Amino acid sequence: MSGIEHVEQLLESFSGVRRTHKDGLVQWRFHGRLVARQLDSSDLLIRAEFDYRTTLLRDHPDTFYVPARFEKHMMVAAKLARGDGAAIEDALVAAWELQRRSE
Repeated sequence: MSGIEHVEQLLESFSGVRRTHKDGLVQWRFHGRLVARQLDSSDLLIRAEFDYRTTLLRDHPDTFYVPARFEKHMMVAAKLARGDGAAIEDALVAAWELQRRSE
């Protein structure tokens, strides 16, 4: 996976996910609940349960990280340009499934 275009294509293929914009950045929501959003021009913020986030950070330290301001939130950041594409896709699927379960 590379680039925001691929992320858009994947997320918008998920049932119930809609793209919106906030502060000039794209975000994707499932029935109003955040699934993922652009953190900046090269990184993506993805909703993730804390245990899953810990696993992502341990198994893919070159792909995922947690910005200090999101440490207390169920979020993980992904490096789109140089990260593990399959791991990012898995995290996006997990985020969508998390929000679907929360309905």
